Amino acid sequence: MPSAFRILLLGSLAMIAFAANSVLARFALVDGASGAWSFTLIRLISGALALALLVRLKMKGTGSWKGAASLLIYVAGFSYAYLALGAGFGALVLFAVVQFTMVGWALKSGERLSALQWAGLIAAFGALVWLLSPSLNTPSSGLAILAMMAAGMGWGAYSLIGRSSKAPTRDTAGNFLRASLIALLLTPLVFVTQPEAMPGNTAIAAALASGIITSGMGYAIWYGVLPALGRAQAGILQLTVPAIAALGGVLFLSEPLTLRLALSAAIILGGVGLATLRRKPR
Repeated sequence: MPSAFRILLLGSLAMIAFAANSVLARFALVDGASGAWSFTLIRLISGALALALLVRLKMKGTGSWKGAASLLIYVAGFSYAYLALGAGFGALVLFAVVQFTMVGWALKSGERLSALQWAGLIAAFGALVWLLSPSLNTPSSGLAILAMMAAGMGWGAYSLIGRSSKAPTRDTAGNFLRASLIALLLTPLVFVTQPEAMPGNTAIAAALASGIITSGMGYAIWYGVLPALGRAQAGILQLTVPAIAALGGVLFLSEPLTLRLALSAAIILGGVGLATLRRKPR
């Protein structure tokens, strides 16, 4: 059985990959270098091809159409939301909805949190809101907020589906391939209703990195960790992503490092540690 330390280590790697997706998306989309659907397509197809080569994928018995649909909703909603939303506000919407989806489903299914886990969850989520609250003053598009809410529900559902996976890398590969097929079928309709210019080389490179490394490989790691986590624990762990993404913005996008960022990141990481080191909830 995996040790708590190994679970925390692999889970941390997956969270870093998820945060890197936000940094790459902001880099490619915010300045208009890429359209949202183009970014989505490149991310999905490159991830599918890389994972298919890794596992010598055959469609039969790998992944599911339900998982693929959830993945596509997340990736597309994420891309479209970041065209209009500020990064902080978008992350708050996304992970609030992820928490509602995963923890709510866990409690509905009879899972219970210990007092320590509740304390960790409340501390981490409170610090997350404090970190992102300055972004709440920025006007945001209602459609973009709905897109990010859809992305949060898609990712929450995808994570819940992944908990039953017996072959996480192969199932991730199958989900990416199936999601890519759905996206390709939808592409003519999307481009007719909302044309996009050809993305630039830097945007293509960012989408490829997002698809192959931080999505394909990152999600395979996440699917491998999920069976060892409770549903609520999996949701709580993902609260770290906005803080890590904000730190990535400081390091790679020259965003300012503030005392609010440093303190809230420390509280979030500490709260998640309290909530996840105790592996089995009561």
